[in-house]
Amino acid sequence: MKVGGDDGEILTRLAQTLNARKGADPKLSYTAKLFAAGEDTILKKIAEEAAETLLASKDGDRFHVVREVADLWFHCLVLLAYHNIGPNEVLSELARREGLSGIEEKKARES
Repeated sequence: MKVGGDDGEILTRLAQTLNARKGADPKLSYTAKLFAAGEDTILKKIAEEAAETLLASKDGDRFHVVREVADLWFHCLVLLAYHNIGPNEVLSELARREGLSGIEEKKARES
């Protein structure tokens, strides 16, 4: 299924929604509840979703992998919003790395 013209648009729209939920009532919004609980709670959710992604992959269930990665990405976007970082900053970093040797890029970060 194709998401739409520029697949990055969904990330931008989601980031806008997440930012709007920062001040929402935690009783009415799961995302607002995460923001209110703070960074440690967000980080725990990322760890949980990463573990669930690993388990789904080991099970070999394609649909389950997709759902778990979506959950992982969502919670990573919550963390980015928590730090006032937009998804375009991450996309720009990925674009910068595109075509670079992973080994060389890692060496450059370490020096």
